[in-house]
Amino acid sequence: MKERNTLALLIILFIGFYFMPTDSNLFKESLSSAVFLLHDYARKHVLTCLVPAMFIAGAISIFVKKDVILKYLGSESNILLSYAIASVSGSILAVCSCTILPLFASIRKRGAGLGPATTFLFSGPAINIAAIFLTFSVLGYEIGLARVISAVALSILVGITMELIFRERSEGGKLYLEESKIVPISSQILVLFFISLVSILVVNGLTIAQTPKYVVMGVLTIVVAGIAILKFSRDTSKEWLNETWKFAKMLIPLLFIGVFIAGFIMPLLPQQLIEQIVGKNTISGNMIASIFGAFMYFSTLTEIPIMQALIAKGMANGPALALLLSGPSLSLPSMLVIRRVMGNKRTVVYVGLVIIYSTIAGLIFGSFF
Repeated sequence: MKERNTLALLIILFIGFYFMPTDSNLFKESLSSAVFLLHDYARKHVLTCLVPAMFIAGAISIFVKKDVILKYLGSESNILLSYAIASVSGSILAVCSCTILPLFASIRKRGAGLGPATTFLFSGPAINIAAIFLTFSVLGYEIGLARVISAVALSILVGITMELIFRERSEGGKLYLEESKIVPISSQILVLFFISLVSILVVNGLTIAQTPKYVVMGVLTIVVAGIAILKFSRDTSKEWLNETWKFAKMLIPLLFIGVFIAGFIMPLLPQQLIEQIVGKNTISGNMIASIFGAFMYFSTLTEIPIMQALIAKGMANGPALALLLSGPSLSLPSMLVIRRVMGNKRTVVYVGLVIIYSTIAGLIFGSFF
């Protein structure tokens, strides 16, 4: 079967390259858009967002005890507590649908239940503090408040539905490994270490001048490196870096492929037609907005100016909220990685739930505002 799939892929690639319309202006525009989006992602998000997220994921994998994850996010934990924590724990991080993935993979690896883990996966990019404040400022109080309430409520609904559908009671997903055997480190050192790591992502999401931002991020990086060099044993540091590398080589290639594909298809979308369809608060309008948001890639905070432009051109409030919910939480690049972590069936169901619940939320909101 594997050889047959490889042959089919080679045939598809050959046919695609053979009939590639290289003389078409639309093809050239799509190719340019794909390269530009990949270039923009590499410059703005890899070093300052994705790399710190990888190091945090690696640290969670070896320093956070499995018992702690199981206590608060495990399948057998208190359901109210686990979903409450999962739905708001990503609020301090300015992360996009791709940057959240290493953190999602790491808590799954440490034993988080499918429901709370997918709640965290949905809510993390949707309710970060920077995005919420910017939404209130740019799009107004009504959409801002609706985004906060809907993101938290929908993340819990998605998580509970996933758990009910798959009835998972195992300790974590396919990435679960044995407990790491590291030299014990004082809790004070680990707290400082994690605060410094997470603060890099938090500071990167602040809307302040670049010079002080990068100075603070540089200082935090030095603190992290200093702790690793002075307080960790060589074996501990090596294991942390190895875990980070495992996440990086699993996630980054798929993210780059997904970003390239998302950039390529952007010019192919009939923008004027989309704006006409989502100009009214209809089921189809909200559904199209949700699907569009789910498959397009929005880097951190960029969904807000995009929504501002679409609303100015006539997009209704309902579809606007639907896109604000599905867009930051999903993207084509993130789907490729989620499939690697959860498998085909769970990924399809998760994507479907995000689209359906975002559509319903948009429809309800649009009926009143």
